[in-house]
Amino acid sequence: MTFRCPDRPGIVYAVSGALLQMQANIIEKSQFSEPISGTFCLRTRFETDEADSTHIKVVLEAELAQFGGTLTVRNEEVKQRVLIMVSKFEHCLIDLLYRHSEGELPVDIPLVVSNHWDCQELVARYGIPYVHLPVTKETKRQQEQRLVELVDEHHVDFVVLARYMQVLSAELCAAISGRAINIHHSFLPGFKGAKPYHQAYDRGVKLIGATAHYVTSDLDEGPIIEQDVQRVTHAQNAEQLVVMGKDVERQVLSRAVKWQAEDRVLLVGNRTVVFQ
Repeated sequence: MTFRCPDRPGIVYAVSGALLQMQANIIEKSQFSEPISGTFCLRTRFETDEADSTHIKVVLEAELAQFGGTLTVRNEEVKQRVLIMVSKFEHCLIDLLYRHSEGELPVDIPLVVSNHWDCQELVARYGIPYVHLPVTKETKRQQEQRLVELVDEHHVDFVVLARYMQVLSAELCAAISGRAINIHHSFLPGFKGAKPYHQAYDRGVKLIGATAHYVTSDLDEGPIIEQDVQRVTHAQNAEQLVVMGKDVERQVLSRAVKWQAEDRVLLVGNRTVVFQ
């Protein structure tokens, strides 16, 4: 379960009491009082003989109603469903598919969507349906409408943009708000636009990195989930920075997807609380 509400005394006591009613055993508990917004955030894993997660949520909602918060309850055995979007750069997609096949990512992947055919053969090797939705200026609106339909049809919990090189409209960003993760090939805030590694090389940077963040209508300005960096020197050229950067991108995105799938990321305004 996760719970967010305005911070005040008695929240943990109420949660523990509600779980005790169901003879639940707490396995893991993380909490944080976000100082800027005054929001209390909690994530708890517990086990109980009660098999109906809907009933569990009803009991918890009744006990926690006084706090006016947002509650989620999920059976850990029911994996979240992820729609992956990609264009032509396949390194992040390869990493996610491999980790998923090895059981490292606790998700189900019902389909991969792309505006190009380049990754179709790769995805087919994993037995996952590949949906081609080409984008032009004239078809962008229809393509995004179809994407929303696919999210609904396949009961998708969240979307991952694994180097999907299209700017999403404000309408689509609103439709999947808080449910779409993007990997940005730069350590934000940083070099924006085309060829960020080449911009970094031209400026003689000593650190390159990657940022996984929620998608918003403000390009590359969404709440940050995870970041990492790699030290570089004057000896590396732009192409070498690209190779090193791809490795950082893969690791950052996979961690963000895993944490999202495990309900470890709680969105609080323009910030995130990530219980690792």
